[in-house]
Amino acid sequence: MTLRIEDYALIGDLGSAALVGRNGSIDWLCWPRFDSDACFAALLGTPDNGRWLIGPNDPNARVTRRYRPNTLILETRFETDTGVVVLTDFMPPRHTHSHLMRMITCEHGQVDLHGELILRFGYGQAVPWLTRIDRHTARAISGPDMVVLRSSVPFHDEDFKTIGDFTIRDGECFTFSLTYAPSHDELPHALDVAASLGSTERYWHEWVSRNRIDGPYNDAVVRSLITLKALTYAPTGGMVAAPTTSLPEWLGGVRNWDYRFCWLRDATLTLLALMNAGYYDEARAWRDWLLRAAAGAPSQIQIMYGIQGERRLTEWNVPWLDGYEKSQPVRIGNAAYNQLQLDIFGEVMDALHQARVGGLGHQEAGWDLERALLAHLENIWSLPDEGIWEVRGERQHFTYSKVMAWVAFDRAIKSAEAHDLPGPLERWRTVRDRIHDDVCAHGYDAGLNSFTQYYGSRELDASLLLLPEVGFLPPEDPRIRGTVEAIERTLMRDGLVLRYDTTKTDDGLPPGEGVFLACSFWLADAYLMLGRVEDAEKLFERLLSLCNDLGLLAEQYEPRSQRLVGNFPQAFSHLALVNTASNLSHYRKPAEQRSDWTAGAKAAE
Repeated sequence: MTLRIEDYALIGDLGSAALVGRNGSIDWLCWPRFDSDACFAALLGTPDNGRWLIGPNDPNARVTRRYRPNTLILETRFETDTGVVVLTDFMPPRHTHSHLMRMITCEHGQVDLHGELILRFGYGQAVPWLTRIDRHTARAISGPDMVVLRSSVPFHDEDFKTIGDFTIRDGECFTFSLTYAPSHDELPHALDVAASLGSTERYWHEWVSRNRIDGPYNDAVVRSLITLKALTYAPTGGMVAAPTTSLPEWLGGVRNWDYRFCWLRDATLTLLALMNAGYYDEARAWRDWLLRAAAGAPSQIQIMYGIQGERRLTEWNVPWLDGYEKSQPVRIGNAAYNQLQLDIFGEVMDALHQARVGGLGHQEAGWDLERALLAHLENIWSLPDEGIWEVRGERQHFTYSKVMAWVAFDRAIKSAEAHDLPGPLERWRTVRDRIHDDVCAHGYDAGLNSFTQYYGSRELDASLLLLPEVGFLPPEDPRIRGTVEAIERTLMRDGLVLRYDTTKTDDGLPPGEGVFLACSFWLADAYLMLGRVEDAEKLFERLLSLCNDLGLLAEQYEPRSQRLVGNFPQAFSHLALVNTASNLSHYRKPAEQRSDWTAGAKAAE
């Protein structure tokens, strides 16, 4: 039976990540990178497409699970009529090789267990050649990929699967590990699982100890920060939007996308979350990734890149995978990388401005790039685009896109003024004013008393909640209050916020999706800016209740079925959670938080 999305847990090594089900089955793993082909793809197909199961034979075993406090080490506890076992899953932070480790311990009694390893490279298609090294070690090779299995219990081969049936008794502990290496390398050395568990726990405890957000929501914030760290590709500092592809935004639908890439749109939210929490090294690494990825001709800037800054993210469909709950197609790559989305210029300029405000230092080459981006934006800001939600329908003059073009010039002016940077400030001020006038004239509908999704439309869009946060208009402006109230009337479903109404907006796809969780966090931020603190707290606590039992959030939530949907776990959701929690903890307006990081950054240095 297919597990719900919320039945999965995340483990990772800052280079890749795996999803572990409540039943002890690892159903998703791309090796050696987040964006590599999956070798476990049961999440999007069947067990025959690859998984690694360790669990009791008893189908009625009672299951509870947790992360060890302040770590990414997962413990799943199975209680049967004959005994209790704990399965511990983790991936040590990567050094030379990537390791996936499992340990099962019997707390009391005895339990009959079954292990089943099905390696299928190439997104569940390619069966590797298995070579037995000794009674407890085997090597699987397929083309460029090699995985080495080491097990403290015997196993045998059966129908291109590796099977082990065993009984564990009170006080016993068995260990297992998979290690990835290129197939042309020598057999990688074995690591002691118990020692690796200790070093992994120490790593996460030290990392969490640097968090400086403290408040009533600290547990949720820490779990979100650990999740965001786990979605970071350590060699470059890039953060993937999610470790998965094609988990549907609507069960059985076609809104299934590959999120294993780095979006420029996440830039400002990422910096705010990391700097709010005191993680200046990570913020600096993200800033540097951003500069490297965006470098080049301004006319060629993309909305997203690969984790090393790769530009070509060609989209194709996997015909041999049925999709999660038959949601097809299963997509690899993301064709949206070719879209024009004007809002990314504002995100990049805002992020780099916040980096300066936060004390991350100034890079002359970065300022040269920003000036070049503005020169290009000056020529294209008036064009229609695909917008923040990456519609696959007709381009429009999306209001939020124009607002973020205004942000790009506004932040450049502020940076130049505050840091004595060279630039044509008068021309930038003229363009900034022209964009502001254009948005107010064409993006606002007086009859609705609200800004609208795009020029000439009467539909709304949750991205409009960000207008006061980016400083386009003050929150007390009647047009902002009217926009918030209009969104409350028209885009709320079961107390949560839709991105937009897919039944009324032609986005090139069939209608139907869940509520986009980040948008509800934005509404909580807007409530704070309007002085509606109780409403903000109530909404935030409702959002926390949607986290799974481990504190993880997907991209969306479907109120009718009461299920998480979309790729999982989703960086955008957890970034929004951290920033809203920080805002609530201080009872300050979000826009005002962006001016007081310098002291913290200097202290961290």
